[in-house]
Amino acid sequence: MSKKFITHEIESNGKFKRQKNRFTAPFGAEEGNLPVEAGRYRLVWSPACPWAHRSVIVRSLLGLEDAISLGTLDPVRPDVERTDWAFTLDENEEDPVLKIKYLSEAYLKADPDYKGRFTVPAVVDLTTGKVVNNDYFNLTRYWEVEWKKYHKPGAPDLYPEELRAEIDELNQILFHEINNGVYKAGFARSQEAYEEAYHLVFHRLDWLEERLGQSRYLFGDKITESDIRLYVTLVRFDVAYYNGFLLNRNLISDFPNLWGYVRDLYSQSGFGDTTDFQAIKKHYHLCAVSSNPYGIVPKGPDFSIWKIPHGRDRIKF
Repeated sequence: MSKKFITHEIESNGKFKRQKNRFTAPFGAEEGNLPVEAGRYRLVWSPACPWAHRSVIVRSLLGLEDAISLGTLDPVRPDVERTDWAFTLDENEEDPVLKIKYLSEAYLKADPDYKGRFTVPAVVDLTTGKVVNNDYFNLTRYWEVEWKKYHKPGAPDLYPEELRAEIDELNQILFHEINNGVYKAGFARSQEAYEEAYHLVFHRLDWLEERLGQSRYLFGDKITESDIRLYVTLVRFDVAYYNGFLLNRNLISDFPNLWGYVRDLYSQSGFGDTTDFQAIKKHYHLCAVSSNPYGIVPKGPDFSIWKIPHGRDRIKF
């Protein structure tokens, strides 16, 4: 996301205020909901984007790959006068299923008057070629609850009923202070707005560091929806947010518990195998950082450190 494209999301005091999602119809059996049908939808993502990444992690953990196909966008935005994403990684630079070159085509087919940024994740209905959902905040919960009949045998319960109220409460905190908090710092247009976001993020990271000293994951010894939401920000922090978004008080690798925790998740199927550090570095340093006129992508860090044994499985409750 180039900063030149987000002026409408900057308030008069220099604070970044993220745009609302346009396509928020839920999945489900009720009238007006999107029907839950295997093979009907295509999830479009970029491995650079944390909001999209978490929907792909959940899709993998639950075994929904055969029910929901996946289209992948280039992490580097196309040189066009809009906030678009392009299918330049595919043959003929078009999605092989949707037969489009830009994500905007599916958005504008759904709403020709759409004026916002073209965001991922985006769920496209293959019967119409239109985007029907770009509600990143709720999409993973639809995969977990409404798509349960398509889960693989033995799939984890990422949103257990007895914890839903606590998970929802923590997810709100993670969104405002971590997931979107890093963007509040990185896209701030005043020193005051930047420092407020800076302190917000590190205050919550300190809190999470303490919490994760008491349990392997955020809610005990089982991975939940909240862990996935935290993971996608932590895994991008040292390679993108620390320097690109000026969140330079500490690296995640400076926090013993957070560093072990994110390596624990990274080592597991669905997490590490969907994490593309090169795509992350390219996107943030070429598209999201304004002070990089020569288009230089950082060479490091040494990613072998992600395979250092984490020891989190030894935590007692």
